[in-house]
Amino acid sequence: MYLARVVGTVVSTRKEPTTEGLRFMLIRQCGPNGEPDGATLVAADAVGSGVGEVVLYASGSAARQTTLTDGRPVDAVIMGIVDEVELGGDAKYCKGDAE
Repeated sequence: MYLARVVGTVVSTRKEPTTEGLRFMLIRQCGPNGEPDGATLVAADAVGSGVGEVVLYASGSAARQTTLTDGRPVDAVIMGIVDEVELGGDAKYCKGDAE
């Protein structure tokens, strides 16, 4: 699993039938403090995340292990919304502080 910040949404009116009903978000990898610092990618959203939230995502074959993405052609899935990141006893990110 990786950390990312949701930076946008992706709308696709024509798509492969097995991806019907999936919501796609644009995410950018981030560090423990929630600041984007890596690649941007499209991920299926299995948890109802929103723009600006820090999320946990899985990629590759692990992305097809959720109930929503089982058997679907996805390479990344958002599988958790992060409330807090602690590193070495210090809170690096707290959702309530970011709002």
